[in-house]
Amino acid sequence: MAAVRTERDLIGEMQLPADCMYGIHTARALDNFPLTGRPVHPELARAFGAVKLACALTNRELGVWRDEKKAGAIERSCREMADGLLTQYIVVDCLQGGAGTSTNMNVNEVLANRALQILGQTPGSYQIVSPFDDINLHQSTNDTYPTALKLAAIRLLHRLESHVVGLQESFQAKEKQFTHVVKSVARKCKTRC
Repeated sequence: MAAVRTERDLIGEMQLPADCMYGIHTARALDNFPLTGRPVHPELARAFGAVKLACALTNRELGVWRDEKKAGAIERSCREMADGLLTQYIVVDCLQGGAGTSTNMNVNEVLANRALQILGQTPGSYQIVSPFDDINLHQSTNDTYPTALKLAAIRLLHRLESHVVGLQESFQAKEKQFTHVVKSVARKCKTRC
């Protein structure tokens, strides 16, 4: 098996590791936006999986994919991302230009390549499952990114809320535990001390 694969876009060709889960658009984003050295939050990647799954289920219902195995592989890859099994492959920097296009394309390429693996194909065989024509079908970054971002924020806020409630309950338990302890209270003198 080849150690590298060649991918092409409108700019030209790039060599990627043969088993790499992302594609040329992600590789270009890594070159173009090396700003923080930190990828997007894993919860955003998981939320993108849920958004892409909803789109895939809708496209299946619309009869877009005649091949049931292909549709099933796409849906399974989306579920895996939604479950957090593919978040390590979402590698674009958390700060980037283009209103989230790099993140959307990173997700599309990972989902396409995972679907290809499920089908027994090699990553980069985009004539079988395409990041554009299949994974991103009937979508726009301007739709998917804000939706995924809102979903991630809601999930993270629920997690934060449960931690804050736990902290409050801990404080209340300590308040009850130490209620018998006499505390000194500082009082202001009304006269000169």
